Amino acid sequence: MAHLPILWTFRRCPYAIRARLAVACAGLTVEVREILLRDKPPAFLQTSTSGTVPALRLDHHVIDESLDIMIWALEQNDPLHLLRMPDAGWRLIEANDGPFKTALDHTKYNARYPHLDRTAERSAAADHLLRLEVRLAGHLWLFGDHPTLADYAVLPFVRQFAFVDRVWFDAQPWPGVIAWLDRFLGSDPFAQVMHKYVPWADGDAPVLFNA
Repeated sequence: MAHLPILWTFRRCPYAIRARLAVACAGLTVEVREILLRDKPPAFLQTSTSGTVPALRLDHHVIDESLDIMIWALEQNDPLHLLRMPDAGWRLIEANDGPFKTALDHTKYNARYPHLDRTAERSAAADHLLRLEVRLAGHLWLFGDHPTLADYAVLPFVRQFAFVDRVWFDAQPWPGVIAWLDRFLGSDPFAQVMHKYVPWADGDAPVLFNA
């Protein structure tokens, strides 16, 4: 028990969701510690120098970038072959984590950016989704009939964007994106990683994920 990796997480954070997805798909058992972002425990802040989730404590080091946690997990075990994707998958992840995430934040948290036009920012995010729509034409997933790392790295952010205004989202000309998202939301991996945990407190018994 003492040697299990410790995964600090927050249920709704898209970065934390994708880290949990990779751990789940790899079939790895970790100790999961849910936190409240408004009340971060000292033990978490001692683990994550950035103070952000997810953070994975291993025996001798910490991985505190969600994509690095995904890669670490799948390099241990990848039964679904999620790492088998073309180079275009890495470019999609880069675009998701860069321009799309920026436009998503500017849309969802518009009150924090009063100098920005919310409609323009939503349009910038939509442009990215329209490019995904082209890729999904004739496919269940981004690169064929099976998910890859790119799908699970990107989908949590598309989910977050969709639920800013799901009625508006569903009215847009991207049926492939909508079907792709709904397939993900109805999947067993998504249900597993969205389990609700009681926020961790010092002295709590370990809670195992994927045991």
